[in-house]
Amino acid sequence: QVQLVESGGGLVQAGGSLRLSCAASGRTFSNYAMDWFRQAPGKEREFVATINRSGGSIYYANSVKGRFTISRDNAKNTVYLQMNSLKPEDTAVYYCHARMGLDDYWGQGTQVTVSS
Repeated sequence: QVQLVESGGGLVQAGGSLRLSCAASGRTFSNYAMDWFRQAPGKEREFVATINRSGGSIYYANSVKGRFTISRDNAKNTVYLQMNSLKPEDTAVYYCHARMGLDDYWGQGTQVTVSS
């Protein structure tokens, strides 16, 4: 089992920044690729960003490319999402996701609200 706990969400004005963290415990963090997803009210959960086990391969959804940065610190068992130039449409619950083959885990989510 892998336990994932997100933090860092909150209320921010458009144009502002937030940094989300996801702390992992339970198994070897560096064995897992890590993703961030988000889900807005009334919408399906959508992919935001992914980072491989070493941090050397990163991909973003087009909607956040150039504004968000995913990173990880395997020594701290933590993955981050730096979110800059936030827009009201970024408002959602943000989830981190750990995956290795067929083994995957989700955090409980953290709310991000961007006011216009």
